[in-house]
Amino acid sequence: MVMKQIKPHAEDLRRGRHSEPGHYYLVTTVTHNRIPIFISLACARAAVQAIHARDEEGQCQTLAWVLMPDHLHWLIVLQDADLSTLVGRMKQAASSKINRLLDQQGQVVWQQGFYDRMLRQEEDIVGIARYIVANPLRAGLVKRIGDYPFWDAVWL
Repeated sequence: MVMKQIKPHAEDLRRGRHSEPGHYYLVTTVTHNRIPIFISLACARAAVQAIHARDEEGQCQTLAWVLMPDHLHWLIVLQDADLSTLVGRMKQAASSKINRLLDQQGQVVWQQGFYDRMLRQEEDIVGIARYIVANPLRAGLVKRIGDYPFWDAVWL
């Protein structure tokens, strides 16, 4: 018997999603077709600006993030926003800037949907943040975390 591999769809990712202000969330989202668009400094900066804008608007408090060549890991405390709306606004803002930078109209930058995990209060948030920012090291992109330009963390 041949088993068919089932890939998650955006609506499957939303099933069971809770959006509660004051809670910690780890969000992961990937680029369309996993294209490594963030090897471009200008595209990476556009995504970083979109992340920071969500904090400035009071939608979340970013605790740590790392922007890998083809995906983002983002640790936040949700504030005045719905999680899906927050991530959607970040992706839309980044896509808009990236498309202007690349002089292209309406190109898809991100895959639909995202993965999220609401963290429990007793989880080691600092340990999770350290794990996030160490992704480039584990991926072999750098020999020292400090050599990778696209990450940040606010230590609690």
